[in-house]
Amino acid sequence: MGDGKARLSRRGLLLGAAAGAGAAGGALAHRWAAEPAPTPEGPAPNGTLTVPFHGAHQAGVETPPQAHGTFIALDLEPETDAGGIRRLMRLLSDDAARMSRGEPALADTEPELAEVPARLTTTFGFGRGLVERVDRAAVPDWLGPLPEFDHDRIDPAWGEADLLLQVCADDPVTVSHAVRMMLKDSRSFARVRWTQTGFRRAHGSQPEGTTMRNLMGQVDGTVNPAPGTEDFERLVWGGDKPRWLGGGTSLVLRRIATHLDTWDELDRPAREAVIGRRLDNGAPLTGEDEHDEADLTAKDESGLTVIADFAHIRRARTGDPGQRIFRRAYNYDHRDSGGQDAGLLFASFQADPLRQFVPVQQRLDELDLLNEWTTAVGSAVFAVPPGCAEGGYVGQTLLEA
Repeated sequence: MGDGKARLSRRGLLLGAAAGAGAAGGALAHRWAAEPAPTPEGPAPNGTLTVPFHGAHQAGVETPPQAHGTFIALDLEPETDAGGIRRLMRLLSDDAARMSRGEPALADTEPELAEVPARLTTTFGFGRGLVERVDRAAVPDWLGPLPEFDHDRIDPAWGEADLLLQVCADDPVTVSHAVRMMLKDSRSFARVRWTQTGFRRAHGSQPEGTTMRNLMGQVDGTVNPAPGTEDFERLVWGGDKPRWLGGGTSLVLRRIATHLDTWDELDRPAREAVIGRRLDNGAPLTGEDEHDEADLTAKDESGLTVIADFAHIRRARTGDPGQRIFRRAYNYDHRDSGGQDAGLLFASFQADPLRQFVPVQQRLDELDLLNEWTTAVGSAVFAVPPGCAEGGYVGQTLLEA
């Protein structure tokens, strides 16, 4: 079957096209289900683990971070109206739901690549442009570019877009295949603006719950609200939102370049002073263990504060418990003949970016010494709609309001 027919039969199944096209897609799905790949004896491999797609909230926020993540930003084609967005989100939601179960999307020409879900999640975010095409009155006040910060050097190539797909799994082949399938179904509606790919430690290489380390060697994400707590519900899922976004949240994605060559010039004590934490276990300089509370008043023998005014953890600290955010970051590292381009894809989830993210970032921008070795080069804000029930699709609360 040629690519044109495969795409036609897929749309037929979901959008009411000819019965013959639906039969072709159904036969493909039946053939895949009837001929599973053989499994070896012994414990089930990590690749068989799944995360449900359907639910009150989208997967990929509370989900323990997977080893690999790809963020794809799409801009809608000029002719894609609210009806087109509705069709697109039906298609993409169906793709994501099937592949999260380890099943191929309809008309998948490489169904064997979908057999390893490896905790695959797909999280959708809506940019301001997409929401405006549906209903200008439905745009949250905070949905749009962040205020300018002095130390930012934002490249528009990594900027705002209409639709975001955050695709994460513990296997890079799974992520690649899922991205390819969803971009196939997006071609008639949108074009890719940018793609950002990141990684963490491989699944199973460290105990569950271990805080990730960035490429500067520092633990990253120690003080994070815990999913399932009242704190998390309030800080991430709560807040004053438009009705269609109830049960959803916001995502701020920042591409932060790290200048590793000059960071290498610092000795270990200097690196620890910049952050305010020990390198070996991530403990604050005034504590013994990673999760010890930092004592910002403690002084050394010379009368100087142990955690300096310029230290990252002091600048990130807030006296307002409502200003906290939930971090779910990934490292990136690209090398070519021009050298190394490495850093952090800083994914921050919060109920209201203006109320929570911006004040923290302003304090970091003012005095954080870490600014000497890091530069934000990309920034985008998205509204993350609530999840959906089986038979529904993400964005239904906006598109069928």
